[in-house]
Amino acid sequence: MNRLSRVLTINLSDRSFKFEDRSDLFEKYIGGAGVAIKLLEDNCPEGADPLGPDNPIVFAVGPLVGLYPLASKTVAMFKSPLTGNLGESHAGGRSAVSIRSAGYGAIVIKGVSETPVYLSINNGDVRFRDASGIWGIVNSITVGRIIRELEKGSGIRTIMRIGGAGEQLVKYACVTTETYRHFGRLGLGAVFGSKKLKAICVGGNGSVDVSDSNQYRKTYDEIYRKAVESPLMKKYHDYGTAANIMPLNLVKGLPTRNLKEASSPEAENISGEHLAEKYLGRRVACAHCPVACIHIAALREPYEKELFFYKTTMIPYDYELIYSLGSMLGVFDVEGMLKLIDKVEIYGLDAMSTGVVLAWVTEAQEKGLVSREETMGLKYSWGDVDTYLDGIENIVKKKNELYDCLASGVDVASQRYGGADFALAFGGNEMPGYHTGPVAHISHLVGSRHSHLDGGGYSIDQSALKSGGISDEEAVKKLLDEEAWRQILSSLVVCFFARGIYDPETVKQVLDVAGYHVEVDELQWLGYEILKEKNRFKIREGFDPEKLRIPSRIFETASSRGAISEEEIRNSVTNYFRKLGI
Repeated sequence: MNRLSRVLTINLSDRSFKFEDRSDLFEKYIGGAGVAIKLLEDNCPEGADPLGPDNPIVFAVGPLVGLYPLASKTVAMFKSPLTGNLGESHAGGRSAVSIRSAGYGAIVIKGVSETPVYLSINNGDVRFRDASGIWGIVNSITVGRIIRELEKGSGIRTIMRIGGAGEQLVKYACVTTETYRHFGRLGLGAVFGSKKLKAICVGGNGSVDVSDSNQYRKTYDEIYRKAVESPLMKKYHDYGTAANIMPLNLVKGLPTRNLKEASSPEAENISGEHLAEKYLGRRVACAHCPVACIHIAALREPYEKELFFYKTTMIPYDYELIYSLGSMLGVFDVEGMLKLIDKVEIYGLDAMSTGVVLAWVTEAQEKGLVSREETMGLKYSWGDVDTYLDGIENIVKKKNELYDCLASGVDVASQRYGGADFALAFGGNEMPGYHTGPVAHISHLVGSRHSHLDGGGYSIDQSALKSGGISDEEAVKKLLDEEAWRQILSSLVVCFFARGIYDPETVKQVLDVAGYHVEVDELQWLGYEILKEKNRFKIREGFDPEKLRIPSRIFETASSRGAISEEEIRNSVTNYFRKLGI
C-alpha cells in the first residue's frame, strides 16, 4: 500500500478509529487540498452546524512532504464557523512531516467528545487522553509544553492545540502547532473547542521511498539551490514578510486605521527593517525548509519593583500580524504592537480577524454606534495598546453582548450595531492587509480559502501598477489561472512562497520521482477541477457570489491603483464564476 494513501478516521463520540486505503483519491487528486476537499464532501452532511458533531476536521498532506525543500505544509479543511461555508487553513512547522512519518496521507476527525480530550497518534497507535486537567488553560503555549512532557516517544512529532479562544468558541480562534505556526484563518480553533478537543499530538518514525534515487538527488539539489540563491527567498530570510510594510506604504496599499488611510508616515517604526535591526531574536524554519522566514522578536521588559531584573519574551511577527495589530489599529509603537501579538498568540486567535474587529469597534465608538457602557468602560482610540489588550481579553471571555458579537466577527457585529460600510470583511472573513487595487479585493471576495493567499490579487495589482494597467477581463483570467495553479501547490503541499521555484515542469519532475506520472497540461486541468470542487462545496453550504457584501470603505479610500469602482468589482466577481463554470 502507498503509505500516503492511508487515511485515519477518528470518531470522538464513541472513541473509535479506523484505517482506510484511499488510493482512489490520492491517485486522482495528488494529496493536500485536492484530497481534503473530497474527504470533507464525503464526511460533512449538507447544512451541518459548524460547531456541531457533524462537522468533520480533515488534515491532509502531499507526496512531496518529507522529500523536498519547502514541501512543509498541512492543509486543514472543515466547515467554517465564521463564514458558514468552506474553511481551509494551512500550517507549517513539523505538522506535515509528522503526519506522513506516522504513516498517513490524511486524518479525519468526527463527532464530539463528552469530556475534554486530546489525541495521541503515534505511528499506528491512537490513544484518547483525558484533557480535563488542561481544559481551562488559556495559554496555548503552556498547553503545548505540558503535552510535550506527557507524551514520550521517538520520531518526528507535532502538537496541534487550542488556547482560551478555542475553548470559548470564538469564531476566529486558531490552532497553534509547534510554537510559532498556526492554522490561522476561519476558526478551526472553535471547531476543536466544540468537539472538546484540546490538542492532537502526532508522531512517527516512518520513512519515504523514491522511485529513482539518482533522479531524486538531482532534483533535490536543483530545488535547494534555487531556494537558497533566490533573491526573493533571501528577502524572506533577512526580513521575513515584514519586508512588505515599506513598499506597500510607499504605494499607498497599507490599510491604516480601519482603512481610513492606506499609508502612514509612521510606518517605518514597524517595518521589517526596523524590527530586524532592533528586536530580532532569532529565525526559525519549518521542517525541510532552508529559508527560515519565521522571525521572532525578543521583547525585553523590566520586572516591576525589581531593579536590574528583566524578562525576555519571544514573539513571532510577520506582515499580516504587523498590518492587523499595527497599522490597522494605528499602533506604530513596536513594543506595544508586539504585546498585542503576544496576547493573540497566547489565547490562540487569528490575528487578522482580531485586528480588523478591534479597528471596527474603535471607529464604531468614534461614530457613537457603541457606547462606553457597552464597551464596559473602555474608550477605544487609535494606538491605545492598553485598551486593545483589555478588548482582546473581553472578546475571548465574551464579557457581554457587544463582545459576544465581536467574537463572531465584524459582519455579525455590524449587523447588530450598524457600521457595515466600514466593517471590513469579505465573504464573511476579515480582510487581509492589502489595499493595492481592485484585483486584491476581487480575490478576497471569490477566494476558495478566503485568505490573503487566494489568487495573489495583490501581486496582479502591483504588476498592473508597473505596466500601466490591466483590463478587467485579463485580471479575471490571471486570477483564475493563478488560483488553479495554487490548488496544485496546496495539493503537493508546497509553501506558496516557493511558487516561483515549483513551476509546472519542476512539479512534473518531482512527481515522477515520488511515483506520480502526470503531464504538465493535466496539472493545470486538475487545478481547475479542485478549484471547482471547493466552490461547489461553498455554494452547497450557502455561498452566493451575487449577494456578497462589499464594505464601501474600499471605494472611499484610494488604493495604490487609485479609486476602486463597485461596478468593476461586482462585474469581475460575476465573470470569475461564469468563467469557472460554477
